[in-house]
Formats: sequence, structure tokens, C-alpha cells
Amino acid sequence: MDWLSDNLASTLAVIGLLLLAIEIAVLGFATFVLLFVGIAALITSGLFYLDIVPATYLNAFISVGILTAVSAALLYRPLLQMQQQVEKKPVTSDLNGVRFVLAEAIGPAAVTTHAYSGIHWTVKSQLPIPAGTEVEVVNVEVGVLHVVPAPAA
Repeated sequence: MDWLSDNLASTLAVIGLLLLAIEIAVLGFATFVLLFVGIAALITSGLFYLDIVPATYLNAFISVGILTAVSAALLYRPLLQMQQQVEKKPVTSDLNGVRFVLAEAIGPAAVTTHAYSGIHWTVKSQLPIPAGTEVEVVNVEVGVLHVVPAPAA
């Protein structure tokens, strides 16, 4: 126990780094709690190293608690906004560009199915397309192929 109290600043630095590593590597910024506590532990460790605050357990608990609250108050909104900025990219699929001949007519109100690679896909189109027309897949959703008439080759 003497070793821990003699090396409280180092222990807090290690704990802070571990909490930051868990938050970043394992949780991927999903929760900010460990981030705020890790930052507070590192700052408290620095205050102890610089002898600004005496290195005692009580000072460690108080300092980590206060600095956690301060870091949460300052960083929560910016981090939340950063988390919500999601770049929406269209998903491309290997099935885009696949061509096949329709067995049944389809359109905005009519759908059909097509067996491809051992799966029965629902085939949809925004345009009316008669049976026997060669179509090309332009978009893929779960279990659904969106097609358009294939351009002449």
C-alpha cells in the first residue's frame, strides 16, 4: 500500500492511459464516460507531478471527480456533434451491373422474383418493363434488386 501512495501520480497516469485506450480502441468513442475520466486522471497525475496539488488519495478522488465533470461539460457537445456527422456514401455492390432477362413484367406497382446465385431476389423497377426484356441491376438492398432496362450493347 505504501508503494501505491508513493507512486500515486504514476498510477493515475497509467489508469488514465488505460481508460483512454479502452474508450478509443475497444469502444470506439461509443460512450464518452471513460474518455472524461481518463482525461481527468491524466490531468490529476500532471498536477501531482508538478506539486501543484499534494498527492493524497482524497485529493486524487476530488480532483478526478471535479475534472471529470469539467471535461464532460466542455467536451460533450462538440464530441456528440462530431459523432453525428456521418458521411452518407452510396453502397456499391458486386451485383450492380448484373444483367438478366425478366420472366414476368414489372413496374412501380408490380414486382417479381429472380433466382440468382441460389437466392430468390425480389425484382423492382420504377419503370414499367415487359416480360422478356433484358434488365440491368442498378441498386441492391437486402433481398431486393432494383433494375432498369439494359442499354443495347
